[in-house]
Amino acid sequence: MLRQLSASDSRFKTIDFHPGLNLLVADTTVTSRDTDSRNGAGKSSMIELLHLLLGGSGDTLPAHPAVRDTTFRLKLDWPGVADGVSVERTAARSGSVTLTPPLSNSGQLEYDSGMVRLSEWHDLIERDLFRLPAHHPGISGRSLLAFLMRRISSHAFNSPTHSHAKQPGAEGTTNVAYLLGLDWHLADRYRTLREREAVGRKLRKAANDPILGRIVGEVSELRGQIAVAEHRVRDLERQVAEFRVVPEYENLRHRADRLDERIRESRNKDVVDRRNLADLERALTETADPEINYLESAYAEVHVVLGEQVQRGFADVKRFHSSVLRNRRKYLEDETDTIRTRLADRAAERERLGAELAEALRALQEGGALDALTTLQEVLAQERAILAALNHRFEAAQALEANKQNIAQDRLTLQREIASDIDERRHIADEAVVLFAEYAQTLYGDGREAYLRFGPGKSSLRIDPHIASDSSGGIGNMVVFCFDLTMAVLAHRNRRAPDFLVHDSHLFDGVDERQLARALDLGARVAAREGLQYVVTLNSDELDKAVRLGFDPNGHVLDQRLTDAYEDGGLFGFRF
Repeated sequence: MLRQLSASDSRFKTIDFHPGLNLLVADTTVTSRDTDSRNGAGKSSMIELLHLLLGGSGDTLPAHPAVRDTTFRLKLDWPGVADGVSVERTAARSGSVTLTPPLSNSGQLEYDSGMVRLSEWHDLIERDLFRLPAHHPGISGRSLLAFLMRRISSHAFNSPTHSHAKQPGAEGTTNVAYLLGLDWHLADRYRTLREREAVGRKLRKAANDPILGRIVGEVSELRGQIAVAEHRVRDLERQVAEFRVVPEYENLRHRADRLDERIRESRNKDVVDRRNLADLERALTETADPEINYLESAYAEVHVVLGEQVQRGFADVKRFHSSVLRNRRKYLEDETDTIRTRLADRAAERERLGAELAEALRALQEGGALDALTTLQEVLAQERAILAALNHRFEAAQALEANKQNIAQDRLTLQREIASDIDERRHIADEAVVLFAEYAQTLYGDGREAYLRFGPGKSSLRIDPHIASDSSGGIGNMVVFCFDLTMAVLAHRNRRAPDFLVHDSHLFDGVDERQLARALDLGARVAAREGLQYVVTLNSDELDKAVRLGFDPNGHVLDQRLTDAYEDGGLFGFRF
């Protein structure tokens, strides 16, 4: 149960709750002006604050600049915590809350400081207040709380099975199914069908696009592409199966490499030898006997007479030099012959090596190489991948074309399963039907037709609460009242929800004063009988009408009352 709502701002009017029916009343003061309105007293603001402290978004009324730095605090009962838990949150720092005392998350993590992230606070609410399983697609603690504390700002009173105006039907009824004890897993499958329909619409739209359509394609076009790709794969598989690799291929390849290397080395040596041979031949051409006869005439011209002995010395030198030249020519000729012989020998060797190389290459070419086989296998793998991709596109195209039919078939199957499940859970459905009818008849008498109907719908589980209308106003709002009371009672009995229900005064707008008095009396009796806490905000004049028709407010009206006084009468203690 809720215990206390307070704030760090001393002007805020602290609200202390108690078990059973709690009436937060807004009064008209004697100083009120005709232009004053109790719509600004803070009745709906209280519900906004409860949502803020129980994990709601931080961008609602508490985020107003005038109060966004105010710390709000809610004390409430908590399973396993004797003194309850206090939660504090500030809109300016809405990503975290502070819990006192710290709570254990999933039985593992202890929050020593008491401050937890908002997502962790959601997990704790779902685990401890609603006892949701670890995996609960389609439902959440926040969505469930939105049914127990409907907000006028979300237009939550427009439909019994919707907690806000834009809520998909499948989402709303899935959460309601959980609170009532029906199979919410089946109800959630409508959501997956809706998602598939949305994806199908997008894919069909994309398929009609001239560019994006190529990603999937048409079934007839892809069928032809697949036939060509399959033929290509079969042809490559045959080539790989028939491919012959020369035995000892690696030895042959290494031998060919060695032969080619020897041929290149031989040609490199030829280059050096031919350069040396050219040098030798040029040296042979330049080698000749020196001419010394010019010496005698030269000496004669300078009147120097050479003796016979000197002339004999020149002759000896000439003979010696001629001998040296002959020996040099002989050496050059021998070296030339040697180089020519080497060139000839290497040419012969290259011819032999070339023949061996040609034979090795011919053997490799005729038998095939491992590299070639590997390449062929890689091409085959690529073609198989292309074929697989085409098959996936073909399946996607088929699924796209058959999407509507498949979804229609799945919807029929789901509807049959839901009908069967409702029959199997007849005792649960009957309990809800009886409670709703009892509450409706309390408000309108036995003569008014009232029922709660369950069944499979086209887009969601059909939960249809109904009270036959007449000339009296507010029938739709009283349907919501009876339905919410039914949900709260059954959820509390089966420990699927906390033990409080909160209604804004807007729920009773347009409701006949007789039904208002009976609704307040019914809420008080049900809350006392079921051990619930029922919190209602109400204007004092509406309460006065109910009292005149027999409702006893004693013990139900909260000590803290709000007023329409302009300066300090509202919940926050000042106007903004």
